[in-house]
Amino acid sequence: QVQLVEAGGGLVQAGGSLRLSCAASGRTLSNYAVGWFRQAPGKDREFVSAVSWRGGTTYYADPVKGRFTISRDDAKRAVYLQVNSLKPEDTAVYYCAAKKFGIATMGVTEYDYWGQGTQVTVSS
Repeated sequence: QVQLVEAGGGLVQAGGSLRLSCAASGRTLSNYAVGWFRQAPGKDREFVSAVSWRGGTTYYADPVKGRFTISRDDAKRAVYLQVNSLKPEDTAVYYCAAKKFGIATMGVTEYDYWGQGTQVTVSS
């Protein structure tokens, strides 16, 4: 069982930045592909970004391309999502998810482990 813990959310003004982190309790994430998803009130959970287990491949949803950057630091056992130029429509709970030895993919159902989420609120 892999327990994921997100951190770094908060309340920011439009145009601001945050750095979200995802760590696995008691283990490294180096053998896992990791994805970030978000869910706004009343909406389905949607793909944001993902990185393959070796870090060579990354994907971004169109609404966040050029503003968000995913990275992994296996030495620190963490995956990060740098979110810049935030917009009110980015407001959501952000979740990280992982699957072992996987390629980076965009499907919610393709990941085996999920964190509890971190709230990002962007004020206009």
